[in-house]
Amino acid sequence: MRIAVLDDYQRVAHRFADWSRLAEHEVTFFHEPLDDVAAALEPFDVVCAMRERTAFPAELFDRLPNLRLLVTTGRRNAAIDLGAAAKHDVIVSGTDVPGLSTAELTWGLILALARNIPTDVRNMHEGAWQTTVGIDLAGRTLGIVGLGRLGSAMARYGKAFDMRLVAWSQNLTAERCLECGAELVTKDELLSTADVVTIHLVLSGRTRGLIGTPELELMKPTAFLVNTSRGPIVDEAALVAALGAGTIGGAALDVYDREPLPADHPLRRAPNAVLTPHLGYVTEDTFRVFYGQTVEDIEAWLAGEPVRLLSSK
Repeated sequence: MRIAVLDDYQRVAHRFADWSRLAEHEVTFFHEPLDDVAAALEPFDVVCAMRERTAFPAELFDRLPNLRLLVTTGRRNAAIDLGAAAKHDVIVSGTDVPGLSTAELTWGLILALARNIPTDVRNMHEGAWQTTVGIDLAGRTLGIVGLGRLGSAMARYGKAFDMRLVAWSQNLTAERCLECGAELVTKDELLSTADVVTIHLVLSGRTRGLIGTPELELMKPTAFLVNTSRGPIVDEAALVAALGAGTIGGAALDVYDREPLPADHPLRRAPNAVLTPHLGYVTEDTFRVFYGQTVEDIEAWLAGEPVRLLSSK
């Protein structure tokens, strides 16, 4: 079998799993985004995808006649057309997602905004001293959009920092908010009262473009917006305009409409924007699970008993 391991940007996939268990097969690691995905992957029987770094739309499956198994890290991947995979008899397996690495990064981004950490780190390296004035988080309001696994972790962190918690999502209940120590409010109330708005939703038809110009205009001019979920939940053009106009106090982003973010993208020049390159899941502990279970998925499929199957239903 020919096995492709995609988008190993950091060149670390080989050390986070025992690939020697697949020694009878040919394993190829790709370290850069593919210019022509179909041409590059056409010879492969098995493809291992890292999150949504490479998309697998319906038309791509039409051009991969040899593909039999697609393994994605995580239990869902919005960039894979699962219906098309089934139509082409391609098995799709996933992996577990351990820990709360994305929530931990989110809190780091909040602190970076509140205390101007990136600016002062840069200024210190350039020889300056105390060039900014930050804010305290204690007593301020944290607005959590989505109270699932990561959103509830953010609620715990917010309580530890003595913040007031408000929350909203389309199906959020008062009972769930009570469990997490948050107050259920409307979307408009959250946006207009929160000092920090942090997004923890799955990308879907309902959440795409959820935060656009009208929503940004509801926010306080001192408020921060943090998105570590998926880029298209926030209208990037609207956010760039809001940062440029000072409509909001700042933004911290780990996710983008297009990844890697183009070098000339206007977000890279936006004022008071803390940007990280989709690092939410990029930790040693997470990669051990991701790549270790990827090898397990391939072994199970080779044995005729595929595991951790993803379905379009």
